[in-house]
Amino acid sequence: MASLNPCELEIELFCRGLRIDSSCTLEEDARGFRRTRAGLGSGLELVIPGRLKDIWCNVPVFEHFCAASPFLLVKENGRYVVVDTRSDEAYQVIVPPEPSWYRRKTSRGHEMASIGVLQGTYLGVYISETCRFWDPGNDRHCHFCTSGLNVGKAEVLRKPVDEVVEVAKAAKEESGVTFFHFNAGYQREDRPDASPYHGLNLAAPYVKAIREQVGGFIGVQVAPVLRHDFWKYDWLIALGADHFSFCYEFHNPLYFERYCPGKCGALGQRAFFEAMEYTAEKLGKGAVSGEIIAGVEPVEDTLRAIDYITSLGAFPTVCIFRPLQGSLMENHPSPEPEAMKRVFAHLWDCCVKYGIPTDVIPNIQVSLVVQPGDTVYLAKNSLRERAYRAKMAVLRVLGKPFFAAKMKPRPVGLSAEEPPGPGFSFSRRPILSW
Repeated sequence: MASLNPCELEIELFCRGLRIDSSCTLEEDARGFRRTRAGLGSGLELVIPGRLKDIWCNVPVFEHFCAASPFLLVKENGRYVVVDTRSDEAYQVIVPPEPSWYRRKTSRGHEMASIGVLQGTYLGVYISETCRFWDPGNDRHCHFCTSGLNVGKAEVLRKPVDEVVEVAKAAKEESGVTFFHFNAGYQREDRPDASPYHGLNLAAPYVKAIREQVGGFIGVQVAPVLRHDFWKYDWLIALGADHFSFCYEFHNPLYFERYCPGKCGALGQRAFFEAMEYTAEKLGKGAVSGEIIAGVEPVEDTLRAIDYITSLGAFPTVCIFRPLQGSLMENHPSPEPEAMKRVFAHLWDCCVKYGIPTDVIPNIQVSLVVQPGDTVYLAKNSLRERAYRAKMAVLRVLGKPFFAAKMKPRPVGLSAEEPPGPGFSFSRRPILSW
């Protein structure tokens, strides 16, 4: 068998999982296994070194399909290798240690890792209470998700803004974090006249606090608002948000309806598209992402999703389906690696075609997905691709003063508690577009 390049190995590990040899001492060497947020980061954090870039991945180890994996993690002479038992090929990997701040307590007495965790090199914080689609009598949660089993158990149910700031400061100062990502499940207000789409209101105080007290790049992933509330995206941008992501999961509407019954009934697939189109135009290339799952719907639908997302100037965040324990799809088969390699080769082609920036901002490596930048290992090395990579290198250099400025806290003159209201508009010149 031919050796796998780092991205091919990443895809194989996501699809097949990993077995752990008795020689491993992960309790001493690795980040602890933590089932937080939707549960996707419940595996083992690994780094696959590579000539073009190192790749971070959160590898499944507990799911049922992992028991049949041909990949075995072994510790030899103090170093970790992944052995492909089909060929005896050994791949050196790095097991990142758990940050010391994880087990420290906040001023309110909570373990910091119960507020936010690293998923790769960024800090992820789930800012809402349990997704309302998990409520008794309203049990329409996404079939692949386990957030209702984790929030309030593996992580704090309510995360005060001041605690999030404490954790963000520790992550920035001690782990070099440059990106802070806030996400929430579907929420609704109890007043009968209230809009059910108020996730942006929920995110606003966190965005402002990080911008004013920590600095860095800030991302928000909440349920999309309806068109008459699009001014709220402008409000969040003015408060300091740099990135919006829209998790619509499946491009095929039948699969969206089947596996995301709550999102389908309360929001509708079109709401995700319209919000993504609006914010992509506002923020410019690469500042908005469409998040989809690969390996459940037909591959052709996933390819169409990548075409659509990149045509907007957004980048596709493509997650390889993981049948999480406790989810309604825990017995659904994991996808075949060869099909996923086709998906991610197409992702690379589309990023090149539409000039979507990849791996430009320093130290943002997401371990939950195959990042667009990871797929450089699947390139055909054409003249067009080499020109694209040269542009990315130029952007990394030219962007350094901007990146340094973004890492500094700065005051925000707008209220995070009192929205400005309909008609508010805010424009910020895109930095990474050309």
